[in-house]
Amino acid sequence: MRVLGIETSCDETGIAVYDDDKGLLSHTLYSQVKLHADYGGVVPELASRDHVRKIVPLIRQALADADMSIDDLDGIAYTKGPGLIGALLVGACVGRALAFSWDKPAIGVHHMEGHLLAPMLEDDVPEFPFLALLVSGGHSMIVGVEGIGRYTVLGESVDDAAGEAFDKTAKLMGLDYPGGPRLSKLAAKGVPNSYRFPRPMTDKPGLNMSFSGLKTFAANTIAAEPKDEQTRANIACAFEEAVVDTLAIKCKRALKQTGYKNLVIAGGVSANTRLRSSLAEMMQSLGGKVYYPRGEFCTDNGAMIAYAGLQRLKAGQVEDLAVKGQPRWPLDTLEPVD
Repeated sequence: MRVLGIETSCDETGIAVYDDDKGLLSHTLYSQVKLHADYGGVVPELASRDHVRKIVPLIRQALADADMSIDDLDGIAYTKGPGLIGALLVGACVGRALAFSWDKPAIGVHHMEGHLLAPMLEDDVPEFPFLALLVSGGHSMIVGVEGIGRYTVLGESVDDAAGEAFDKTAKLMGLDYPGGPRLSKLAAKGVPNSYRFPRPMTDKPGLNMSFSGLKTFAANTIAAEPKDEQTRANIACAFEEAVVDTLAIKCKRALKQTGYKNLVIAGGVSANTRLRSSLAEMMQSLGGKVYYPRGEFCTDNGAMIAYAGLQRLKAGQVEDLAVKGQPRWPLDTLEPVD
């Protein structure tokens, strides 16, 4: 089975073709970073309009790169939610229109399920069951995964997501958008343990997280300390250390609670090198293993949507002609794939 994947949940237009036998045949991605940089964040209306401009040329490119015609496709998958409703509707409208005109089955995919399954795009894949840490600009959650569609949300952020806290702290430090990666780059120049930031909610039972207070602590530290480059790097390092330690502590607690030996990290923040090395070291000490997608599949992309959609289309799950977007869509409400 060959599936065209369409991702338009926020500020990246991602298109891919995935083959059940041969794997990923092509993927294209257009980022709107430059478009939103002047505003310091994503402007939903501008994002939607740019998806409209880019989506059809990218679909043509993905098909050409895969050396395929319309007739070679067996289905279409598009991101149904969660995300920005205008951006979601662009992908949903195009996906549904193509499915109708090409007489192909179509399925709306959960964006976070796409991220969760992104490590399946690699050669070394985790076996079910496993624990998943999904960390991005909009979501931070710890999920028990027994199979595709069999998800139990064990913990999540009660306020800011980890990626959101990175971006907001970066803005407080005067770093350009997108701030998260720039803050991490600055943190690499910092001296570890120069400052001690709190590890929120780690002294309380449970697996929920909170990063809003950590951001406030960072804001107060930035305001009180000198503004030279090394001090800024030290503060960035301390902030990153606090986020990574908090996530590691929560993951370790969840692994002990579930008894799982495999850990998946996915979402934009999973590209953070300090987080990867910390969790790899932790999993080695626990006798387990950590899995994550390559860098280009950590951020939003069409490949993960094509893969997730293929699994559901293979199971006979299709949707009617109605165009639907779900800006809010709990992960644990998805139908399992048997």
